[in-house]
Amino acid sequence: MLHKALSAAGDIEMHHEYMVHIAQPLAVRRYMGLIDRATAKRILRDTQGAAIRHSASAHWGDSSNKLSWLIPELAELLPNAKFVHLVRDGRKVAGSYFHKLSAECYDDRSVQILRAYCDDPSHSFPPPPEKKYWWPNPRKGDRFEEAFRSFDQFQRICWHWAEINRVIFESLEALPPARSHFVRLEDLQSSPSAVKELFHFLHLPYQNENSSVFARPHNVNRPQDRLLDASQRAQFDAIAAAMMERLGYADRAEYVVNY
Repeated sequence: MLHKALSAAGDIEMHHEYMVHIAQPLAVRRYMGLIDRATAKRILRDTQGAAIRHSASAHWGDSSNKLSWLIPELAELLPNAKFVHLVRDGRKVAGSYFHKLSAECYDDRSVQILRAYCDDPSHSFPPPPEKKYWWPNPRKGDRFEEAFRSFDQFQRICWHWAEINRVIFESLEALPPARSHFVRLEDLQSSPSAVKELFHFLHLPYQNENSSVFARPHNVNRPQDRLLDASQRAQFDAIAAAMMERLGYADRAEYVVNY
């Protein structure tokens, strides 16, 4: 949705998960401590950095949660870059990932393969750069470090949603406030003023029709929506309740998406 809205906003080259087969393994390696900051910056310079340098447009953007784990490196490499922290009710994210991305998101076998590599990278073959293998596991000191090993797929997805937002907050708090913008997807869908604020933050021209792009879901491979069942709600709350409160969703009822 964000990709489509910004692509139509003027002189901008907009992407969705640019070079994901490089960015996603890179993000996980960096988060898990398998590579250092300098290595991550070098790879980003040769991918995102090169694309920006050779773009014919005035603006270049990428809508990708994979880059959430690489904000410090991107901020150093691209001093004029701005970061949009776009969030959505975690129950909808977890349910969507679980039902629509189940074959490429925290399945048991792929998690075991990545864990074996992270536990002993010098004696294990790294997974291939397919999405299904490269999803972060808790680091040492994470309160779910041990429990994660017995989590089911849905619980892993819940942890991912809470942790990626924690990392984003931590990374953006280290930057000048003018470089980042926080917005809820639900507000973009319901409030033209929220869309206008986003466009102004990005120095893009705003027109009233820009808001209409957010009225209906986009990039949906299976247009169906399911509420979490009682078991899933309990699992989600046990893992992600604190982040739901931080993002302003704690007192909101789970909603149904109408496609």
